[in-house]
Amino acid sequence: MNLKRWVMTRIKLCGITKPETIEIVNELKPDYIGFVLWPKSSRYVNEQTTTELKSRLDSDIQAVGVFVDEEFETVAGLLQRGVIDIAQLHGHEDEEYINKLKSISGKEVIRAFKIREAKDLEAAAKSSADYILLDAGMGNGVSFDWKLLEGFDRPYILAGGLSCENAEQAVEKLHPFGVDVSSGIESNGVKDEALMRRFAEIVRKDSSGLRPSE
Repeated sequence: MNLKRWVMTRIKLCGITKPETIEIVNELKPDYIGFVLWPKSSRYVNEQTTTELKSRLDSDIQAVGVFVDEEFETVAGLLQRGVIDIAQLHGHEDEEYINKLKSISGKEVIRAFKIREAKDLEAAAKSSADYILLDAGMGNGVSFDWKLLEGFDRPYILAGGLSCENAEQAVEKLHPFGVDVSSGIESNGVKDEALMRRFAEIVRKDSSGLRPSE
């Protein structure tokens, strides 16, 4: 780990689909929000909707586009046109795809990894992506065994089953570079303002000390 600077744990609120949620986001000012551009997701938004929502987003907040095995040209185009600021890849995208995307777009890439056992972390550690995201699945709201992270020293974004109930534990025990939440800030499948506010409050309170960054 290269300790160039120190920061608080970063916050990513994912699965944003509505203009009214953007208004709340702009007030809370997380580091990132996520737009799911995967048609099979219940939180899917198309390019037109993503463009409209991004136009309402505070410029200090970065918009992440979430993809699963999307055509390279589509992802690169969205980055180059500024529809999204960062691409988050959840499919079978290999190192060639990642490096080409970074080179052509000049933008950052997050590579997601499903963590089931220790060897899954080996691939994550070697990834050429700017950031790695560690999850149990693909937005299914389930956590993996955090004990697997003992001794893992690459900065990562923690995802999977995070909520107001376990955010404090996650930050205090794991000190992740970032946390990614979606279903954990929803009520009946809809983003809940009170839960969004509470989650951000918990993470910021418990990561107020110095944390290592890339």
